Amino acid sequence: MSRLMYVASGPYAPPAPAHELTAVSADGARLHVETHGPDGAPAVVLAHGWTCSTAFWAAQIRSLATDHRVITYDQRGHGRSPAAAAPDGYSTRALADDLEAVLAATLEPGEKAVLAGHSMGGMTMMAAAGRAAFQEHAAAVLLCSTGSSRLVAESLVVPMRAGALRTRITRSILGARAPLGPVSAPAKRILRYATMGAGSSPEMVEACARIVHACPSAVRYGWSHVLNELDLDTGVRRLTMPTAVIAGTADRLTPVVHARTIAAALPDCAGLTELPGLGHMTPVEAPEAVTGRIRELVTTYAQPNATQPEVKGTASP
Repeated sequence: MSRLMYVASGPYAPPAPAHELTAVSADGARLHVETHGPDGAPAVVLAHGWTCSTAFWAAQIRSLATDHRVITYDQRGHGRSPAAAAPDGYSTRALADDLEAVLAATLEPGEKAVLAGHSMGGMTMMAAAGRAAFQEHAAAVLLCSTGSSRLVAESLVVPMRAGALRTRITRSILGARAPLGPVSAPAKRILRYATMGAGSSPEMVEACARIVHACPSAVRYGWSHVLNELDLDTGVRRLTMPTAVIAGTADRLTPVVHARTIAAALPDCAGLTELPGLGHMTPVEAPEAVTGRIRELVTTYAQPNATQPEVKGTASP
């Protein structure tokens, strides 16, 4: 199965980048990076979630690249970025290292950007939050459909009462080694149930299914253990720059309770947006809402004359 499987036309087809480059992480991992839009425009950095790729941000890239420089990259093992060479290459530290490498490769010293992360991409922001490079470059942050801890215990994918049995079943499903197989009608129904709201259009489901099914099973399995054991509550408190949160109220993977918990813990919460009836794939399910929130953060915090928060803390996760 192609690792670059996605829809080829329409609003969910990824646009061609203006530039492509490779960022090298601390352990030597090579990351595929794309930039879109005019040089010199306000910068936006997008980090996708587990089993996704740069193609997941197609709608945001198309809209924002008209007047922003949009930077997006494939998390290690996803899209065009090779998988980790060893099992210990999958960790929250690796997420932070990789983002740090992307920032160094694409932003000038002291250049500010709005950083947006979906799901595991949001966890990337939490993992990197205390690092000096993150604090140097992050004017503001947007966390989409994400959580900082207790992901498996809080998940609603398995329709059972909360407890040890539901947690064990959920862990076995999310951490399954088996390939997802072709994008069939039954596969799309399963993906829609687990990750999207009931009102998602067939085109949205098709786009998400193609992206998710393209993720290699070994990579999906490797990152699943990181998600199972996730504890980034401290990272939330290190997000000292203005940080907005957005989530769907029908999200089964990271239920809206996570968004509310994160918003309450943020030192400088720039607002919590709850999208009624939407699921986990908010950038695809509600592209205008997510893109609009990014634009608002750029206008308020990342313009040349915007007031920037004081850089605080340099501790690594």
